[in-house]
Amino acid sequence: MNALNIAEYTHALGLQAKAASALMARATAATKNIALRSLARLLRENTAALQTENAKDLDRARAAGLAAPLVDRLKLSPQTLETCAQGCEQLAAMADSIGEIIGLQQQPSGIRVGQMRVPIGVFGMIFESRPNVTIEAASLSIKSGNACILRGGSEAIDSNKALALLVQQALLEAGLPADAVQLVQTTDREVVGQLIAMPQYVDVIIPRGGKSLIERISRDAKVPVIKHLDGNCHVYVDDPCDIAMAVKVADNAKTSKYSPCNATEGLLVARGVAAEFLPLIGAIYAAKGVEMRCDPAAAHILSVQAAIKDVAKIVPATEHDWYEEYLAPIISIKVVEGVDEAIAHINKYSSHHTDSILTRDHMHAQQFLREVDSASVMVNASTRFADGFEYGLGAEIGISTDKFHARGPVGLAGLTSLKYVVLGQGEVRT
Repeated sequence: MNALNIAEYTHALGLQAKAASALMARATAATKNIALRSLARLLRENTAALQTENAKDLDRARAAGLAAPLVDRLKLSPQTLETCAQGCEQLAAMADSIGEIIGLQQQPSGIRVGQMRVPIGVFGMIFESRPNVTIEAASLSIKSGNACILRGGSEAIDSNKALALLVQQALLEAGLPADAVQLVQTTDREVVGQLIAMPQYVDVIIPRGGKSLIERISRDAKVPVIKHLDGNCHVYVDDPCDIAMAVKVADNAKTSKYSPCNATEGLLVARGVAAEFLPLIGAIYAAKGVEMRCDPAAAHILSVQAAIKDVAKIVPATEHDWYEEYLAPIISIKVVEGVDEAIAHINKYSSHHTDSILTRDHMHAQQFLREVDSASVMVNASTRFADGFEYGLGAEIGISTDKFHARGPVGLAGLTSLKYVVLGQGEVRT
């Protein structure tokens, strides 16, 4: 498409989404739930066909030399599709908050003032890799009574097209407009520029991808943006802690999967437990091929362990490593004096996504929860739980590292707004 055609195409998407959003806002909870359950059924019925389309994307990615963790993000395994289906069903089972009035209070004048939860209207979502995001975004859009325009990455175009067709089929089965969920059918990047500059049609933009994408959209967008920045997550092993538990959690947080944004990238260890803890976790990381980028104290403890030294990749950490989201079998490791230094390190270097403390000290846990400035803060749990499905949200549209409106996993509430409602009986202002 040329520039003119791209502009016309994108504006047509906007017009259709705006019209559909009015119908979605009026849809009953029962109707929206029918669409969600239909979508879950269609995903299960079409697993084989979806994998056929997904294979096209995977083949292109491998031929282009895409790194293994990034190829992994593209996969639509039967398990991934089943998780998507379960997410749809979980959303359908949840209460519908649209139209809910909260905080209704009688005023001295006689009027009653409260706030009603309403859909945002139309959101545009721009995302890379993970084709399952198409289902997560679509299902949340349906449940929240919004319309959406989805622009996935070129690397997942065939998978996204196949998934979007199922979404539109589910909408039609429920008597809802197919245009309530539209997938951009072209990989031309000019569409993004158009989409983020249409405040007449689009109420909010949600980018989900690499840092350069987020920065570009935050800079150029003419509509509000809910940002999903890096996942530089940390685990802090406190003194005192349950060493066996800490080893189990630190292993899971890093190695269960390297590609998600909630995988731990930085490991902080209190000096009082470092000599006992680090050889244990170091042996596990070494066996799994995880490169450890260490400060001098951590490197010394690990290097004197012959069983680890012979197989481990122990590398001196640089200042840059403390900021890094690796998305790979690499982790930075630093020995700290205690909880105060751990909190200071996290607040300076983290992306404010998810950070966890492993401790037996209640006061340390409470301090960590209060003072760590991140969207999710955990006690004695793996950072890998920072996920909309695991949080009981049904699905998530991203993890916001902003501090307003939506923060952390963005589920239904993040796709709604509140408007004031006033109930009177003929009162007039004097």
